[in-house]
Amino acid sequence: MNTEENPQGDHPQQGQEAPDPQEPAATGRQRLIAGLWPPRVTRAQLIVALLLFVLGLGLAIQVRSTSDDSALRGARQEDLVRILDELDGRTQRLEDEKQQLDDQRTELETSSDQAEEARKQTLEKERQLGVLAGTVAAQGPGIKLTISDPTSAVEADMLLDAIQELRAAGAEAIEINDVRVVANTYFSDGDGGIRVDKQKIGAPYRFEVIGKPQDLEPALNIPGGVVQTLEKEQATVTVTRAEKVVVDALRPAKRPDYARSSSQ
Repeated sequence: MNTEENPQGDHPQQGQEAPDPQEPAATGRQRLIAGLWPPRVTRAQLIVALLLFVLGLGLAIQVRSTSDDSALRGARQEDLVRILDELDGRTQRLEDEKQQLDDQRTELETSSDQAEEARKQTLEKERQLGVLAGTVAAQGPGIKLTISDPTSAVEADMLLDAIQELRAAGAEAIEINDVRVVANTYFSDGDGGIRVDKQKIGAPYRFEVIGKPQDLEPALNIPGGVVQTLEKEQATVTVTRAEKVVVDALRPAKRPDYARSSSQ
């Protein structure tokens, strides 16, 4: 039986199809693509890729959440300056209060008559609480704020903003048009004017404020603050410092209905 010899000396293996001499040879690019796809991925590579994806997703969510929840995001420069000034003022007031408490403790510890010293401090604390509650008159340095409203554009929330700004700047006693302002004071718009704790007041609105004038006046005049907001409504605002401000509008002492001292 005659067989045809292959001039190259190669014989096709059993079960392997001999290459078609009519088919063109694959280029290098085609062989590269054939080697890359479909991808041959091991189990370890899949686990690493999954961990990297989860880590990246968590970082993206955290960054976005931090950016969206920031209270200072997009704040104007004058707003940031005001916030920093208020924080500095509050920090200083807390430091002063801490120093006063330390001095009181020292006096109690070193006084020869501790009972008498304790009585004096109790009376002083009672006076301070009476000023805050509006049950006693007060006087001291502060400012006088007058708001004229020729166009009747001033509303209750604008006066409330002024009160909050003054409190944040360290106001210790406030009176507006013979109405004492205390912790639970509220403002509302009514027929023909503004009401403060159900008492009707009208323009011009006169504030008597006791506190450190160097802190109170700048708090009202900062860019974008109370004065600029009122002036945009065509109101006229004047702020003057005074060595002596008298706040003598009083509130009746009210006994709470339910709250009792825990020491009883």
